[in-house]
Amino acid sequence: MKIAILAPIAWRTPPETYGPWEQVASTITEGLVARGHEVSLFATGNSVTAGTLEAVCAQPYEEDREADPKVSECLHITNLMERAGEFDIIHNHFDFLPLTYSRLIKTPMITTIHGFSSPKILPVYQKYDETTAYISISNADRHDSLNYLNTIYHGVDPALFTLRSKKEEYLLYFGRIHPEKGLDKAIAIARHAKLQLKIAGLIQDEQYYQSQIQSQINGDTIQYLGNLCKKERDVVLGGAKALLHPISFEEPFGLSVLEAMMCGTPVIAFSRGSMPELIVEGVSGFLVKTIAEAVAAIKKLNNLNPKKIRAHAETNFSMHKMITAYEAAYVKVIKS
Repeated sequence: MKIAILAPIAWRTPPETYGPWEQVASTITEGLVARGHEVSLFATGNSVTAGTLEAVCAQPYEEDREADPKVSECLHITNLMERAGEFDIIHNHFDFLPLTYSRLIKTPMITTIHGFSSPKILPVYQKYDETTAYISISNADRHDSLNYLNTIYHGVDPALFTLRSKKEEYLLYFGRIHPEKGLDKAIAIARHAKLQLKIAGLIQDEQYYQSQIQSQINGDTIQYLGNLCKKERDVVLGGAKALLHPISFEEPFGLSVLEAMMCGTPVIAFSRGSMPELIVEGVSGFLVKTIAEAVAAIKKLNNLNPKKIRAHAETNFSMHKMITAYEAAYVKVIKS
């Protein structure tokens, strides 16, 4: 099967630090190549793949401040669409813009909806609902006005994550530093529990960081480690007593939750969005609604078995399971 994977170009594919959509596009690409498919990855020029890399934008626009993101996106998307006939199927990870080409090409397209950045983009998805097949990344993230081919959970390669049965006495916040991700609440939870909190992630909202977070980082009980690379990620996720995920929005998925569980690390998350689909209460973590409930859950962490947490992640969120589901989706769309 000849498959074109259209990745975003904000970051490299796979990302060196932050870049969840790019990470998923990379995992799918490499998994498909390993199964013998002929895969072309449309991504930035510095991307890395075992498939065929197709690039017109040398660097990610988040790292090249001279680039105009809209111009880069236009050139990137058309680089694929003008060659659509070369492929059996196009797998779109670039949100709604590529949908506008779906009636202009004959090649079928699957779009993984990684979340809705705003209700304002829904009219585009609604317009092309019958032209392209939609994949949701959780049942919680489905919109009632759209039809979906399937829900396919993200998966990762378990070999990239180290199971650690002995945990250290610190809690971890790992994710974007943005109000909706709840770092301020994670700090409050750690302080009430009288445990050290390590923070890792991209500062996405500078005002939030400066006004609510920066003054609380003391380098001791509250540490900011920066935006970590993959090796550092594995170490800090594996050593944590728990990952704190006190989100204040309906999160579509949450890769850090999956990655923590792959390391045998339990997750204490606010029960919103996809969290009930990812976390099994009392097995891989705890679902809570308040800071007080999160603090109480910390006292129950010793009841959880890291090997069972890892087994839950491998069973439900492996790269193998994700790739198998996408292969079936491709075949179904091509035959329809």
